[in-house]
Amino acid sequence: MKLLIEEQGGGLMELPANIVRADGTLNDELILKKEQLYKGMNGRFVERFYLSPTMSYIFKPLTNNGQLGQEVWVHENVLPQFPAIFPKIISHTISEQPELNWMILEDLGALTHTFTEESVLGVIKWVAWWHSLSIDNLAHVPSAGLKPRLEDIVTDVLHMKNEFMQQLPGLQLDRGLIEQVYTTLETFEFSKRLVLSHGDLHVGNFAVVGQRLMILDWEHTHLNIPHWDLYHVIDMSHPLFPKRITPQFREQILKVYMSQVEFEIDEEQFLKEYYLFSAVFSVWMLLLIQKDLKAENAKWPREQLERQLTETILSLGQCAAALLICEKS
Repeated sequence: MKLLIEEQGGGLMELPANIVRADGTLNDELILKKEQLYKGMNGRFVERFYLSPTMSYIFKPLTNNGQLGQEVWVHENVLPQFPAIFPKIISHTISEQPELNWMILEDLGALTHTFTEESVLGVIKWVAWWHSLSIDNLAHVPSAGLKPRLEDIVTDVLHMKNEFMQQLPGLQLDRGLIEQVYTTLETFEFSKRLVLSHGDLHVGNFAVVGQRLMILDWEHTHLNIPHWDLYHVIDMSHPLFPKRITPQFREQILKVYMSQVEFEIDEEQFLKEYYLFSAVFSVWMLLLIQKDLKAENAKWPREQLERQLTETILSLGQCAAALLICEKS
């Protein structure tokens, strides 16, 4: 069997059925060239490959064994309701053996992953759009993603309070602000509203392609509270994708979101909840980053982890300060 696909510039070109070998790897005999794009959590590489000088595709094996079949499911059951803001799957195989799972996706071309006002506000408007979808029409969307659920993160952060407080001088964080975060957290009840969540919407998972904004890697899609996606866009740090956020830009992003969603929001309460969510998630992230820095065989280079640590400290300090203002108002 051969798949017919539209060639860039018109016409059809055949994608051989045996472009992927039985062992789940690309068939190099049929490929003009290939290049590695990034390494997944299980060590497998996402690659761009060429069948001709002008025809390229993305080969994506299963990069996290815990997400087996999930991205294909999302593309078949959720994304048909979406505009064309994601790369399409051309072919795939799902197997109970993780190493045999793969997808071939359209190649969007050179991706620009930048945390700019234009790109972030563009993403936030789309986030508000899919958060406004009725989850009653999204049957069987998972109730959890890759990371622990919020209640588990809160439990961890509360449990590690003493250890974290001892680290504050080295992190150059104000003790009073962090104490306020913990005081608020101990009695705060987060919203129970669930929305469709991308699940992992950090800077590396949205990109500008030409004049188009595209959202990538939907395998972590699940139901969660709105702040999950918002935190990942605004305050989640990543070793590979540097970013800087200011209190003014954060507030601007949140206000754009609140003006776009189609469900009712108490703006004052929503902002307070976001600042607390962000502060708690950032504490949890700092503990993970410090653990990685101490590991002998860390996945990321030390320089990247230290930059990620600095960015997370900045977000935590800003959101803790904003939370204190909310508490006093």
